[in-house]
Amino acid sequence: MSKVNYLTEEGLQKLRKELEHLKSVERPAISKMIAEARDKGDLSENAEYDAAKEAQGLLELRISKLEDLIANARIIDESKIDTSTVQVLNKVKIKNLKNNAVMEYTLVPESEANLKENKLSISTPIAKALIGKKVGEIVEVQVPSGLIKFEILNISI
Repeated sequence: MSKVNYLTEEGLQKLRKELEHLKSVERPAISKMIAEARDKGDLSENAEYDAAKEAQGLLELRISKLEDLIANARIIDESKIDTSTVQVLNKVKIKNLKNNAVMEYTLVPESEANLKENKLSISTPIAKALIGKKVGEIVEVQVPSGLIKFEILNISI
């Protein structure tokens, strides 16, 4: 039994697009590479063939994982998100009480995390500590470098 994957509509569309690309572009390209390497003769000493077969195995594994993710996806209804406490898909503004740095993150499912876009996975220590808390609360987070205290300044969508 696979676990349920909570995704936004945008996140699910991104996964479907990637899966379609892998199946329609990458898979035929690797099949062509294998055929070309096979045409070069003795397969027992053909490094090109071995590399192409390994790439095919990795591609098929990625396709399988994506299919599983999509099959077990549940769309999060963004219209029903509450901002009284921190939840998935909330935008949370926090202040590091040690250095007074203010940061704003959107808490997202693991498959949609992207720090460049300030999208923080709900499985990170900071996000886990924030879940269920309210504006004004002080949250202590155990990170590899020690204990950090954050104050929740704002929760929005």
